[in-house]
Amino acid sequence: MKNFLRFTTLLALPALLAAQPSRKPIYLAPDQLEILSLLPSPPANDSWKTLAELAELHRLQETRTPEQIAHAQADDKEESIFAFADVLGPGFRRTALPHVALLSDHVKNEESIVVNPAKVFFHRPRPYHLDPTIHPVCKTTENRADFSYPSGHGATGYLEALVLVEMVPEKRDAILARADDYALSREICGAHYPSDEVASRLVAYAKIGFIMATPQFKAEFEAARTELRAALKLQ
Repeated sequence: MKNFLRFTTLLALPALLAAQPSRKPIYLAPDQLEILSLLPSPPANDSWKTLAELAELHRLQETRTPEQIAHAQADDKEESIFAFADVLGPGFRRTALPHVALLSDHVKNEESIVVNPAKVFFHRPRPYHLDPTIHPVCKTTENRADFSYPSGHGATGYLEALVLVEMVPEKRDAILARADDYALSREICGAHYPSDEVASRLVAYAKIGFIMATPQFKAEFEAARTELRAALKLQ
């Protein structure tokens, strides 16, 4: 069955990529874009797993504090490496670190190239489209073709975290914990199911090696690493 899914995925990939013509891969080669055969299918809409996930979203909805909501809304708006400013300090900002910003934007581009076709392929509805008693507190869309699985924000967060760990290994544990927190923000928002975030982490870990191996990434990474470590006054 997995081999069949891989075959049908490869057949479908050109059409799925054509649906987003404004974006082109920066680091990844065409044969490295396919992720669908590595991801399990999301739970069916009427499955016990989806019902359990909706119950968890309701729990978060009923218990989220104003501070958690504000934090999730900030994460919703900051879809880049600079979401980790609370780990690295106020000097970690786009205007001060142009090489880091460029690297982050290119990593974000690769996330969308990989994740968007997967969203179309799996076409899992957003929680608030499936269950109208879910009341999101972040940006939403009436477009029911804006699918949920895997999470684009989550994949971005994990990809950027893995890159950042290589630049500042001294902060490894705090960076990875922040990536998990960033993913959780999507559930607090009411925008994603927990399994969307699990899938986003799988996407990031499956693709980061391909990204980091490219000559362009290595050159941009070295410039960003040097810039960031100098700004943080690290050797």
